[in-house]
Amino acid sequence: MRLQRSFSSMKLNPLFLVVTVAMVLWTSGAGAEPLKVFILTGQSNMQGHAHVRTLDHIGMDPKTAPLLREIRTADGAPRVCENVWISYLSSGGEKRGRLTTGFGADENKIGPELTFGIYMQKTLGEPILIIKTAWGGKSIHTDFRSPSAGPFEFNEKQLERFKQQGKDVAAIQAAKKKATGHYYRLTIDHVKKVLADIESVYPDYDQNEGYELAGFVWFQGWNDMVDRGTYPTRDKPGGYDQYSEVLTHFIRDVRRDLGAPKLPFVIGVMGAGGPVDKYLPPQQRYKGIHQNFRNAMAAPAALDEFKGNVATVLTEKYWDLELVELRARDAEVKQRVKKLQADRQLSRAEARATQEKHRAEAFTKRELETLEKGVSNAEYHYLGCAKIMAQIGRGFAEATAGIGEK
Repeated sequence: MRLQRSFSSMKLNPLFLVVTVAMVLWTSGAGAEPLKVFILTGQSNMQGHAHVRTLDHIGMDPKTAPLLREIRTADGAPRVCENVWISYLSSGGEKRGRLTTGFGADENKIGPELTFGIYMQKTLGEPILIIKTAWGGKSIHTDFRSPSAGPFEFNEKQLERFKQQGKDVAAIQAAKKKATGHYYRLTIDHVKKVLADIESVYPDYDQNEGYELAGFVWFQGWNDMVDRGTYPTRDKPGGYDQYSEVLTHFIRDVRRDLGAPKLPFVIGVMGAGGPVDKYLPPQQRYKGIHQNFRNAMAAPAALDEFKGNVATVLTEKYWDLELVELRARDAEVKQRVKKLQADRQLSRAEARATQEKHRAEAFTKRELETLEKGVSNAEYHYLGCAKIMAQIGRGFAEATAGIGEK
């Protein structure tokens, strides 16, 4: 009010007024936004096993080519995001810096963090910080189990099997108790460590502006899905109810332990293999198990307490069905050549030449290029395909931003 009265009593140049007001607002910190911080956590698919050589595959599809232009510069070099910073804790220790390729399972790979960061920053139009914690081969029933889920308890079948095998049940239970929650605690401790010293990751951080925990993305599941001991009725409806219950506790505990009761939470629902109704014959035996697990992963988002602040991303919709068909066809070619090698006693060199001949007959040049550029890993790692992983990362960003708009 004093500012308004002093201006009204003087005849000043309008430009002077604009500059003066802007300086007052700037020096007072008015309009400053806290740094948005996003946490990405999970197991090997959150680490990311898409080799950078598969980035070319993204540009082969007109629908995904725009993604590649965000990831690479005009000369084809990996883009370094000037306004996205990341601290990534994994089995090899911590890696930090401006976001670019190489923050996956190793320096030659990417995970969902890359396009998550690119598109979240574009949405917000301001610098952001990503804290990523991910380790391969970890379960939520044990490794990421959070405090309010209580201790892990072996079921009767597991205990009976240990006894039949002559194992020391007490020692097994003690080891399980020690392992339970270890990676949950590592995650929470690392997040708090980074938040206590943000400048060490993001040098331009302004403590006066502060930070805001703006989103948490959970991308895990494989080790639970394949664990028939912990989930003995996994092939039946409700067989993975324990996963839903533990994940519900996980969401609550993360929010409590980080002091963010309404922290937007995104569940990346396991989708390796694609939609189950598109499974090829060799996959059909897993159809029910996989769908049961996906239902269990998504279930917490439907709870009343989480409505509007927990969302799911069905990663199956980013699966590349063309690659699956090409790989199946290639497997048939290899099988034919293997049989010829056995029948005709072909040498190794002759077998290689025969295989190349059969592949040339079975595929077009573009199909061979797609197969060679699109895949770098196994199905459970989403084929190590950057086209799949980049779309997943963008999907996570869109879901997180969608929660923030509600």
